[in-house]
Amino acid sequence: MIEQSLVLIKPEAVSRGLIGEIVGRFEARQFRIVAMKMQTLSRDVAETHYGEHKGKSFFEGLVTYIISGSVVALVVESPEVVSMIRLMVGATNSAVALPGTIRGDLAQSIAENVIHASDSPESAQREIKLFFS
Repeated sequence: MIEQSLVLIKPEAVSRGLIGEIVGRFEARQFRIVAMKMQTLSRDVAETHYGEHKGKSFFEGLVTYIISGSVVALVVESPEVVSMIRLMVGATNSAVALPGTIRGDLAQSIAENVIHASDSPESAQREIKLFFS
């Protein structure tokens, strides 16, 4: 069954010129990119996106970081794409992300970990509607 996932290339990765590197990894896996756009997020969109973390000590830092520069939002499509992309992205903490994963190879800190990927098909649909309304 074909699934879709939202991927956000975060401000640090955009400013470091990593868009092509990251998109190329998805294309090499034969994932289909069905939508892509660069944008700077509003605080409202960022707070909605990270809504499950509201009230946690790191929430404000997440929001401030994601609105600090441009992001590239992608809708990626393939069978079982959500779980496959999560494996490709690697652990949130880049210090323990395995080499060969996007975060293991490219991220420099847990706070600025270069990429977001939907964690379930349900989250993907909610996130896609938020970024591609």
